[in-house]
Amino acid sequence: MEPIPVKFSQTTLTELMIPSYANFGGKIHGGILLSLMDKVAYACASKHAGAYCVTVSVDEVEFLQPVDVGELVHLRASVNHVGNTSLVVGIQVTAENVKNHTIKHTNTSYFTMVAKDDDGSLVKVPPLRLESMDEIRRFIEVIKRRKLKTEANNKMQKAQSNFVMAEDFPLLQGQRCETRLVGDDDHLNDLFAGT
Repeated sequence: MEPIPVKFSQTTLTELMIPSYANFGGKIHGGILLSLMDKVAYACASKHAGAYCVTVSVDEVEFLQPVDVGELVHLRASVNHVGNTSLVVGIQVTAENVKNHTIKHTNTSYFTMVAKDDDGSLVKVPPLRLESMDEIRRFIEVIKRRKLKTEANNKMQKAQSNFVMAEDFPLLQGQRCETRLVGDDDHLNDLFAGT
């Protein structure tokens, strides 16, 4: 398979934010933005892969600024990394106020997609041709992010499986919660009184 340059599959989607997309506060629902990000990730990944692609995971969805009705949302997608059957698509989302010509960055997310054939079996995707230092940096960042994510998941699984009530219960001190154990655990209320 010949490597395909990043620029070949770069995709931009622009959509006007209409009143039916808004929540009760008058801002655009996060779910609307996620749906648009999924759409642009699919278009970008499928173009690179030459195959149907589905979303496996989404990393770093943090809405930095609200999006208002009437703004144009621009979603720019680029394949940052490829594996054998997977692709990581980086998406930058900005909102443009057409009245005062201001643009704000609302979020950046990373969608991991896999390529499938018509029968639903995984298919190999073409390698990625990196043609700039920025493209090389993004490819390497995916490798680093995956390593950090694996380490964090392993630590969390270990912490969950090593729950020791007497040691972990004090972590509730100073938190905005109250413990009132009922039923079989009622006798523990006295043990942990004051935490």
